[in-house]
Amino acid sequence: MFEEKNWEPEFSERLARHYDELKWLYAELYHNDQQAFEYFCGMLHDYYVQRSDALKQWDQMREEETGWYKGNDMLGMLMYTNCFAGTLKGVREHLDYLEECGLNYIHLMPLLESPAGRSDGGYAVADFRKVQPELGTMEDLADLGDACHSHGMCVCLDFVMNHTSEDHEWAKRARAGEKEYQDRYFFYDDWDIPNEFEKTVPQVFPTTAPGNFTWCEEAGKVVMTTFYPYQWDLNYANPVVFNDMTADMLNLCNHGVDIIRLDATPYIWKELGTDCRNLPQVHTLVRLMRMATEVVCPGTLLLGEIVMEPSKVVPYFGTLEKPECHMIYNVTTMASTWHTVATHDVRLLRHQMETVFALPHEYTFLNYLRCHDDIGWGLDYKFLKQFGMEEVPHKKFLNDYLTGQGYDSDARGELYNNDPRLGDARLCGTTASLCGIEAAEYEGDEAKLDRSIRLDIMLHAFLLTQSGIPVLYSGDEIGQKNDYTYHEDPLKWEDSRYLHRGNLDWDEVAQRHDPATRPGRIFNALRVMEKIRAAYDVFENEADTWIVEPYNDHILGIGRYFKGQKLIALFNFSDSDETAWIDEAEDYYDLITGEPRAAKAVSLPAYDFAWLMTNFNEPFTKKDVPPQKPGSSESEEEKVTADAPAAENPAEKSAEIPAEAPAEVPAEKAGETPAEAPAELPAEDAPAKAPKKRTTRKTKAQKEAEAAQAAGQEAPAEAPKKRTRKTKAQKEAEAALAAGETPPAETAKKRAAKTSAPAEKKTSVRKTTTGRKKEQGTTAGNDN
Repeated sequence: MFEEKNWEPEFSERLARHYDELKWLYAELYHNDQQAFEYFCGMLHDYYVQRSDALKQWDQMREEETGWYKGNDMLGMLMYTNCFAGTLKGVREHLDYLEECGLNYIHLMPLLESPAGRSDGGYAVADFRKVQPELGTMEDLADLGDACHSHGMCVCLDFVMNHTSEDHEWAKRARAGEKEYQDRYFFYDDWDIPNEFEKTVPQVFPTTAPGNFTWCEEAGKVVMTTFYPYQWDLNYANPVVFNDMTADMLNLCNHGVDIIRLDATPYIWKELGTDCRNLPQVHTLVRLMRMATEVVCPGTLLLGEIVMEPSKVVPYFGTLEKPECHMIYNVTTMASTWHTVATHDVRLLRHQMETVFALPHEYTFLNYLRCHDDIGWGLDYKFLKQFGMEEVPHKKFLNDYLTGQGYDSDARGELYNNDPRLGDARLCGTTASLCGIEAAEYEGDEAKLDRSIRLDIMLHAFLLTQSGIPVLYSGDEIGQKNDYTYHEDPLKWEDSRYLHRGNLDWDEVAQRHDPATRPGRIFNALRVMEKIRAAYDVFENEADTWIVEPYNDHILGIGRYFKGQKLIALFNFSDSDETAWIDEAEDYYDLITGEPRAAKAVSLPAYDFAWLMTNFNEPFTKKDVPPQKPGSSESEEEKVTADAPAAENPAEKSAEIPAEAPAEVPAEKAGETPAEAPAELPAEDAPAKAPKKRTTRKTKAQKEAEAAQAAGQEAPAEAPKKRTRKTKAQKEAEAALAAGETPPAETAKKRAAKTSAPAEKKTSVRKTTTGRKKEQGTTAGNDN
């Protein structure tokens, strides 16, 4: 039972709310160690008292609206402080740029003190209370937090909880023989117990750091090192470790950090005879940390890093009654997306999205295409096996394709932690380079560059279509390419992840408003899509979501419905033009152009997408995207004189997504059949320029015919076009549409369930992180 002490009413109320569960779980984990528990509660009070009034005001606002981070206006960016702006002060000086990017969430990669040459990119922390000197100070971190809050942004920081650097004060004292500190790690007198662990515990880095234990010469003992030999695993079975590490986490929260990324979460509890992954005690620890933040700093979120198969990821949300992480990385969807890029086959991605769509709306995923880490191929191989895709050869195919060694691949990635013996490796590279932009620019191939940029933009459109929080990796907003200079740095050249950890190219950032440049084309495209996402309720987290069947395994179809708005999103993952054989009854508009566009047999150029929306409640209104400017796309006259007529070549119809579109669709256009949705957007405020003629790659037959005509000879007969074999379902759908009928009944039934407008949900007003008010739907029983 909670005993009232002479504590502040607010703190006492919060602690009383969680006290019984806190005490129960703590006693279960630490064998009813009452003294350690009382110390824990007193420590929570100390950090509550130390918390600034300004941060407490944020806490109170977020307590009133616990779902403040779930809106469709959320957009994040992940960055290394030194790569982005050199120092924490430098980041603060560039907040205007981050605001221009539309961000309200920045994730700063590890910046706490770590030893040079043995830092693992900042994940070997020597002091959790100090910032790396060349990046700044803890005061600079607090100042940046205040500045971000004034710009309507929140700050995320990594908390490396599984291990410390061997240079940490605890490790130094353990090495000196102090048993109290050796008990904070896993020390053994000989190799007997470590060898027993090795029988069941997988290796994280089998080639670069084999084994899970290291001999410590100074101590004359063996120490557990799951990751690298200089990273010593912490023993969370010791309550002192849990208490002190929780204090270090709360100290970061009191320096203005709003989101704590729990690094390597599944690894933090060790038990002989197990794989030391995802053990029940891990969930107990995360639940305790969640309650600690709700008592001291309820405005803080926990972000779980669980790089595991889907069945192991979802439990880290906890339950609605006893939640653990607020958010979790959507690792499997990210990996499945790059699988789909390599195979041009959406069946696995469709299966993965169905799994995500089945989860409660309360679960919030952090969605991304690339991050600081490698791409691990943790796919659903049981599902893939039915298509003849076995794990080992399929991983090799994916790595070959995305490193540019596969047939017709322009991707430029590099392997990480390659293990030829097991046929396993991970992948590194920026989004732009993996999409082929680097290869296209190197070859000077404009047609290939157009196609690669279209793929880059389409992948970001898919990212923005998903429920949850989309997060960009710094540099992706301008299509930054790989950085190969790490090959020349002896401190980095063994770690290919530095391929995508290069410094932000500020010269390219300066080109972001020039529609003639690659940075300008990508930056503007992303901004227009991000504004559309924030403007329409259909992108809210609470939206109903489902798979739309396009009868084409190259096209992913996603449906969303919320508050009378229905979206059909289509993504062509093929490098050729494809058709989505859908037949939606309502009148739809293209969200990019603002023009009417029928959601029937939708043709999509290679690597293109379409966002088609209808509104059951009111006439369609185009928001946030101003009207198209002269010169931002081809005129009708130029389309006629182009190499191939736009009306006959879907690839030509994907010219440019206008930077601006009408605020409202004119009534007289309601019955028109629109042109296909373009794939790119010119800069939002760029001056009008004379449009370029688009070039189309000619076939061999076209070139031979032109040569014959130039020589006054008869043109050779054109070879029959290469055809793509259609499935039985596609043929039935085409025949039905040609006859003016609906597609097969099975799919029609699925669609009918989603076509009718669902009952309207109640609305409430919520505050966003910037203090704006926004209407959102609520569902029964959802108090988050």
